[in-house]
Amino acid sequence: MNDVRPYETDPRVDDYIKTLPEWQQSICQQVRDLIHAADPEVTETIKRTVRPYFVLDGNVCALLAAKDHVNVFLYDGAIVPDPEGIITAGHHNKTARTVAFREGETINTPALTAMFRQIIANNRAGGWRKLKDQPR
Repeated sequence: MNDVRPYETDPRVDDYIKTLPEWQQSICQQVRDLIHAADPEVTETIKRTVRPYFVLDGNVCALLAAKDHVNVFLYDGAIVPDPEGIITAGHHNKTARTVAFREGETINTPALTAMFRQIIANNRAGGWRKLKDQPR
């Protein structure tokens, strides 16, 4: 894995990713690159003891590697459109939905990036909790 990134990294996130099987490292790094490319102001941190979070005016997403997949939790209050159907769980969750990736699956980069950008825009506008209460 390339240790030189065009964005500021948190060494604790590096440590989390390095402990994973190679295929999960690849997925986590791709998602990490996408979230930072979606907005260069995104920062990364560790919350809940070991889980990598990506934040900008609130949570954007988090990573969690499971035995046979990697979960990307999208903190959007289920208000960000999913026209390509990439959400795999939590469709009616009030806080976060999940996109799960299994070994060998390809990340739908345009769809995930669009969702990241919308979550960031929503965070900058006060967050999904505030936006959900507004008439559409």
